[in-house]
Amino acid sequence: MPRRPTRGRIVLVVAIVLIALLAGLLRWASRPQQVANLVLSQASRALGLRITAKGASEYTLRGTPKLVLRDVTAQRDGDATPVLTAHRLLLSVPWSTLKSRGADLTVHRVELERPSLDIAALQRWLTTRPPTPKRPVPTLTDGLLVTDGGISGEGWTIEGLRANVPRLAPGRPVRAALVGRVLAGDTTMPFDLAATLARPEMPAGLGVAGKLVVERPQWRLPLDLVLRGRPALTRGVALDAMVMRAKAHYAAASIDLPFDLGLAGDARYAQGLHIAPFGLALRQGREIPDMRGGGTLDWTTTLALQLEGRITHWPAGWPALPAPIGRPAGPLPTQLHYDGPTDLSGETSLRLASGVSRFEGRFRLPRVLAWLDTPARGTPLPPLDGHVSTPRLDIPGAKLEGVDVEFRDDD
Repeated sequence: MPRRPTRGRIVLVVAIVLIALLAGLLRWASRPQQVANLVLSQASRALGLRITAKGASEYTLRGTPKLVLRDVTAQRDGDATPVLTAHRLLLSVPWSTLKSRGADLTVHRVELERPSLDIAALQRWLTTRPPTPKRPVPTLTDGLLVTDGGISGEGWTIEGLRANVPRLAPGRPVRAALVGRVLAGDTTMPFDLAATLARPEMPAGLGVAGKLVVERPQWRLPLDLVLRGRPALTRGVALDAMVMRAKAHYAAASIDLPFDLGLAGDARYAQGLHIAPFGLALRQGREIPDMRGGGTLDWTTTLALQLEGRITHWPAGWPALPAPIGRPAGPLPTQLHYDGPTDLSGETSLRLASGVSRFEGRFRLPRVLAWLDTPARGTPLPPLDGHVSTPRLDIPGAKLEGVDVEFRDDD
């Protein structure tokens, strides 16, 4: 009759099996590519993207577990352009999170090196996402760091982006430091901004403050700005109820024109930037008039601007007109229209009214700015085409009635 296995032998067999399983698990876990493939597979299914890492991966278990992926690409099936690429991605996760099997969403740190985000591909991917209930927000105890990042849009890019988010937690303000530069044709816009989101869950208010400089080959426009609004992803990428205030000054070779700028409206990015309608306020300028108005702005591969409002009073830096117009004291109804290249080199139309007197003209902004930048101007009138109509005009030695004057910029 066969002997029954003793309790000790059973324990020994179980121990051997467990040791074998543990050895196999450790052998599997010691292969970074195995772990990377598992993580990428799960992330791909969750996001509806094909996420791959072609470079050598690293996986560390000592201390806080870390996974490093290289040459990462996240792309939607059927789309020729990836949503996101990154030279290096580091994910550091506490043991408590790993043991919870998804119940605990605490992450120690995330780092992205040389990531590149394509806005058009992002928007195409967002339109394919099914409506889902709100998901819990993860906690980043040691934050998020982006270095040498890039973002590509329609006719513009952001380069050299550095973003530092010290901490992320549900229901808590999210603070970020953002440094980089925007490139759009010959225009460069370096920025150094601090941003605060009221909470990571949407909807939430966003506040941004810092410095941005618009740089062109012949001039620059530094802005010390404060902006607020409500981000939304329901209609592309949007910032609802946007309000921006900025202290600005236009600087060229020999002039410096300070002024205050205010802009308010609903901003949306969908194949370009659209702000419609918007309110605009300019004040405390000299050559730049104090003005309040409203209109629409569309910045895609070209720029379209419609503005209607009132110049509060005749700017002190503008030449006085012949009597009885002189320097009009009251508000001047104003209409401005531009549709052309994004560098504002195209033709702008302008209409002004003062009582029964009317002005209609056309000008090119670079020529007017060059005229302002000339210390000894050959003419008191800026380079523009147009005509003035007024019931009466007084000039030395004569009084003219029913005046209609045409003038032209010969250059």
